[in-house]
Amino acid sequence: MPEKIIIFDTTLRDGEQSPGASLNIAEKVEIARQLARLKVDVIEAGFPVSSPAQFEAVKRIAGEVPAIIAGLARAKEGDIKAAYQALKEAPRKRIHTFSSTSDYHILGKFGSSRYGQTLAEKRKTVIQMSIDAVQYARTFCDDVEFSAEDAGRTDIGYLAEVIEAAIEAGATTVNIPDTTGYTLPDEFAEKIRQLKKRVKNIERAVISVHCHNDLGLAVANSLAAVQAGARQVECTVNGIGERAGNASLEEFVMALNVRKDILPFYTAINTREIYNASRMVSTFTGFPVQPNKAIVGKNAFAHESGIHQDGVLKDRNTYEIMKPEDVGVSSSKIVLGRHSGRHGLKARLQELGYRLSEEKLDQVYKLFVKLADKKKEVYDEDLRSLMGEEVYSEKPAYLLDYLHVFLGTSAIPTATVRLKKDDRILEESATGDGPVDAVFNAIDRALHTHFEVTDYQVRSVTSGRDALGEVFVRIQNGLGEAHGRGHSTDIIEASGKAYLQAINNILKQRDTVSLEEKTSA
Repeated sequence: MPEKIIIFDTTLRDGEQSPGASLNIAEKVEIARQLARLKVDVIEAGFPVSSPAQFEAVKRIAGEVPAIIAGLARAKEGDIKAAYQALKEAPRKRIHTFSSTSDYHILGKFGSSRYGQTLAEKRKTVIQMSIDAVQYARTFCDDVEFSAEDAGRTDIGYLAEVIEAAIEAGATTVNIPDTTGYTLPDEFAEKIRQLKKRVKNIERAVISVHCHNDLGLAVANSLAAVQAGARQVECTVNGIGERAGNASLEEFVMALNVRKDILPFYTAINTREIYNASRMVSTFTGFPVQPNKAIVGKNAFAHESGIHQDGVLKDRNTYEIMKPEDVGVSSSKIVLGRHSGRHGLKARLQELGYRLSEEKLDQVYKLFVKLADKKKEVYDEDLRSLMGEEVYSEKPAYLLDYLHVFLGTSAIPTATVRLKKDDRILEESATGDGPVDAVFNAIDRALHTHFEVTDYQVRSVTSGRDALGEVFVRIQNGLGEAHGRGHSTDIIEASGKAYLQAINNILKQRDTVSLEEKTSA
């Protein structure tokens, strides 16, 4: 009989650690709700001790979302206690604690002589820290996961010793992370097989894997690990995460679905919610999905070659190994316009995965009407952009109240902006080597700041001359790094809104950084 694979989603923890992918609390809660609709088994909601915002997000999700909710904690009592405090309202909770186990990590992180003089002594210290952490976590809940950080590069003999000690201390799930994305599929599978042989109490815990994509092998390694005996896979929507990202949830799940002939496993995932989850995460993080991304990219079910088109028209099985509908991509789209009412808008947003209170619905309806006045038709992607930029964004410190741009083939581009912060009005003008640069310079002059633009992307959300344009901007200076997004049928206005949102995000980071540094020390 096929065996179940537990899906542990870490989009809200490891996924959010992607540079520039910060999410506010409301966005995290909405993504968690979508993950619950996707029927993810375990949602890792965050790292509670790292900041007040992280703590509050985990607490909100724990109290509102029907799934096993996990919180990450280092092998420290303060971290573990904070995780429990954030998770305690969850009917089903998991504390996830970890220790570094590779020689690279032990010698780097535990170089101080207080952890031992030799590598052997430091290894013993790490084992004892792991035991203490798991035992302490078990005083708060029965579901405790232990991770051996950088297990992919850890000596198998020592790794087996650590895992056996963690299980003996009470860990119910043991995670074997390929933290640096270093291993190859056969090598990683053999590590799982060896653990099953060497760890005498391994049957008392679920073996989990958490693979990174530095060599593009995260999904392949996860599949190999499952075939070798792992029964939980940790992954993220769209594969986002540290550096090159994590194993992609949609790719792993659909690989099991499509290749049932050689992979006798199943998940509880409602695959028809995959596309909605992908687009929601993309919108909220500001990370566009690449067109050729497997499963959820816009070209995943597109055929341009004449030979391919002819074959698909005759029989879709000639060039498609799954149906678009299986992952929630529908060929039919409801198009809304200026004459659409609240009920039609609400129904469509619910189909896209959003659940709104009446107050929020009123807010988004007003924004929808303004957009519909500028566009003849409002499409699904327009609504997703609207939800991402306006509805779930936190109240900004500065708001773009007015924008005027003067330009021409023989004129120097000049922009005038008016910004509002509460009752305060800031107005400035500036020139630039183009209209967007002029807008950025005017905003900088109004705020007496200067930021380096490290990434600037423009895309058309839908087709047509009246298409909604979406701009992603990433900026940095001595205060920090952040991204912003803006949308408008006017791409210059969208650019100004994205730049200002990025500045607001950096100002928010500056207000909380001292406390975050204190809690993560």
